[in-house]
Amino acid sequence: MDEKTSFFEKMKELTGKTEAEINKLYLESKLQKHSDVRKLFIDQLGLSYGFANTLTHYVMKSDGSSIADGKTQDQLLDEIYSGEKAKFRMIHEQLINVIESFGEFEVLPKKGYVSLKRKKQFAMIGPKSNSRMEVGINAKDLVNHERLEEQPKGSMCQYIVKVKDISDVDSQLILWIKEAYEQSK
Repeated sequence: MDEKTSFFEKMKELTGKTEAEINKLYLESKLQKHSDVRKLFIDQLGLSYGFANTLTHYVMKSDGSSIADGKTQDQLLDEIYSGEKAKFRMIHEQLINVIESFGEFEVLPKKGYVSLKRKKQFAMIGPKSNSRMEVGINAKDLVNHERLEEQPKGSMCQYIVKVKDISDVDSQLILWIKEAYEQSK
């Protein structure tokens, strides 16, 4: 079962509506802005912000699968790391090479970043701006550290680590990612 099918099964559990019924609600609304569609799903379907946001990406075809359709991973990374952000591609590749030594995982392209997943997402990697990239880490109970920025409950990741250059990819960052990888079985 793919990620989208699994997600719509969860939506049916939460809302009682099928994918077709949700798409009909979206199309009949004639809304075009992401934030307006998300609000529609919060108000009409009683979804939390996170579920409504993901659902909005699916129906508007701005989710990673729709964006990735027909493109190679290199093409997707070329889009993510284009222009001023191209300098971060080398850091991305180094991180992926190290993470591959942990074992098997999926790389799921999203808009502007990639999600790394085993049974559940354990990390996110992508440029945040032209001057830095971020590594999102999903791990519980990491030791408090000045580089680990704890995120609000309900965020896509529990922690964010800012990466400005290759020297920021050190043993500490790798240890945190490995802990998240181990917890995502």
